Amino acid sequence: MRLDDLYLWCLADPATPRYVGALKLASAGKGVSLHYGKEWLAHGFALSEDLPLVDNEFLPPGRLATDAARAVGAVDDARPDRWGEKVIRFVEKPQRLSLMEYLYYAGDDRFGALGVSTSSGTYSPRAASPLPRLDDAQQLSEVAAKIEASEPITTIEARLIAGGGSPLGGAKPKALIDIDGVQWVIKFFNNEPVDTPLVEHATMTLARRAGITVAETHVIRLVGANAVAVRRFDREPGRRIHSISAGTAIRAATASGAEPEMGYPELARILRRVGITRDDVNRRDACELFRRMVFNILVDNTDDHEKNHSLLVVNPSANGRLQLAPAYDVLPTNSGQGCQEFICGAHGRDSTLENAMSQCDAFGLLPAEAAGEVAVVIEVVNTWQKHFAQAGVTTRDIDSLAERIDGEALLSQRIGFDPARFPSSPARRKRSSPFRRP
Repeated sequence: MRLDDLYLWCLADPATPRYVGALKLASAGKGVSLHYGKEWLAHGFALSEDLPLVDNEFLPPGRLATDAARAVGAVDDARPDRWGEKVIRFVEKPQRLSLMEYLYYAGDDRFGALGVSTSSGTYSPRAASPLPRLDDAQQLSEVAAKIEASEPITTIEARLIAGGGSPLGGAKPKALIDIDGVQWVIKFFNNEPVDTPLVEHATMTLARRAGITVAETHVIRLVGANAVAVRRFDREPGRRIHSISAGTAIRAATASGAEPEMGYPELARILRRVGITRDDVNRRDACELFRRMVFNILVDNTDDHEKNHSLLVVNPSANGRLQLAPAYDVLPTNSGQGCQEFICGAHGRDSTLENAMSQCDAFGLLPAEAAGEVAVVIEVVNTWQKHFAQAGVTTRDIDSLAERIDGEALLSQRIGFDPARFPSSPARRKRSSPFRRP
């Protein structure tokens, strides 16, 4: 089945899906466009800043000759990523591998509140098996390992992984599971040098101690390995929360023809401009984003790319509606590469506290305030070895991670950072009178 036309729906209330608009394969098959329906134009909301409520066809980005295939605006966040695409190719075996096929075969439980249907009159997603449950975790891990190794799977195994294997992003094996009626993402060990699932749980709980809002995690013990379950933050009882990635938010806020600055400062500016202003949520979110940046630098989490930060659109119909989603995918990459995926400051992606401090004003922080945030994070990161040991991480894995986290490049920054160097307020120059004689 070739899918040149599909239809986008909003499932904020899953019991009453709302038709959003038509999706079409565009740009020589490398992108997907959107044209809002009349009802959505009258009573809906802009899915992202670059998709305002106007009656025309929004085309995908124009640089598709070099870029990967991309759908317009927030629609792009409804697609699966590398692992999801791999599951679709392996299990569904679509006749054609275009972005439309990937959007369709991702099924119903994708990121955020958007859904894809073959009909504009009735929400008709790709039929899928029920979500696997916690009791299925061991078998699910074995099926994921087979797919990763390109080994054949049985019909029963295909049905199991198809239930929750493809909707979400990322490159490593994962799946959706149901735990007591709540959706979680389960992430499996993938022959990494350290016990990555356990290390992720330890890092996320350490981040919480540093005042960072993180997605809830649980370690799941499997035969011969651990897995980590991460509770979905885009789901509430009877409700799905419209969500967009940092990359989508930044591209949407970037002027046409300009290159987007994928980084923490630009994301902070967006939060301060269109975040929730009630009770200064936008200011707190920008401040927490600064804290996350510093934490990622100090624990050697250099995989902090645009899809590893998300925003919740908690009140789509109101101005000032974006809220920073809980942190996720936070763990040491153990690479020591010295640069982040996300821009941190005036020195680009350099993994230094100096770089983090260089544009603290973008986060709404005075230098002294930012330095205070850095000091708090340093105090917590200094306890990382004890915290990891208490979480069950082995001495061997701690020693391996310590080569980077407590290596010269990062440890010297923790030791050498002096908050007293930063003034409590910027110095102000005296304004001279325009009538003063030289």
